[in-house]
Amino acid sequence: MKEVAERVGWEIAKKVILPVLLFLLFVTAYLNYKIRIFPYISEDLQNVFKKYFLTILIIIIGFIAQRIISGVTGWYKEKVASKTTTKLDDEAMPLIRRVLKVLIWVIILLIILPLYGINISALIATLGVSSLAIALAAQDTISNIISGFMIMVDSPFRVGDKIQLPSGEVVTVLDVGVRRSKFLSEDKAIIIVPNLELSKSKIVNYTYGQEYKV
Repeated sequence: MKEVAERVGWEIAKKVILPVLLFLLFVTAYLNYKIRIFPYISEDLQNVFKKYFLTILIIIIGFIAQRIISGVTGWYKEKVASKTTTKLDDEAMPLIRRVLKVLIWVIILLIILPLYGINISALIATLGVSSLAIALAAQDTISNIISGFMIMVDSPFRVGDKIQLPSGEVVTVLDVGVRRSKFLSEDKAIIIVPNLELSKSKIVNYTYGQEYKV
């Protein structure tokens, strides 16, 4: 566990070193401003500088958070996902990384806009309605992706296992994908099944049965 933590820490350190240096440079510049310039300018100008400094600080923090996510997901993909039999985590990690990065910058935008007098209530309401519409439109896709993760966690079958599908075919598992899984039937046909259907139905795993010892 300690070795894993050290590896993750090293990956994160490599990613965040540049944003952290920028942060330290920014802090140095801000302290210099507070000591040499701040006492000699008007209150209105102080407020303007404060707004810009906060904007830069929030953006730098966003870069650091983005680099941390890149470090963790990059380490997981290289050290963990590449060694698993399923390709689900290999395919899902880039998607998770992109979603988290977009989420970070949306949050940053919502924090920065009020500094410039922009009311974000209407924007949040619009984002909420848009998210709901997208979720409803992609309901089946989202359900299949979640089911894919549950299959990866529960492992009712693995690549290479011989199983019986809910439809009755006896097949060999070829791949567990993000949305759908692929199987090879006894007559050498490729069968593609949505993960949602697999997660809510009974699966007979003959390989597990052969490995089980009474």
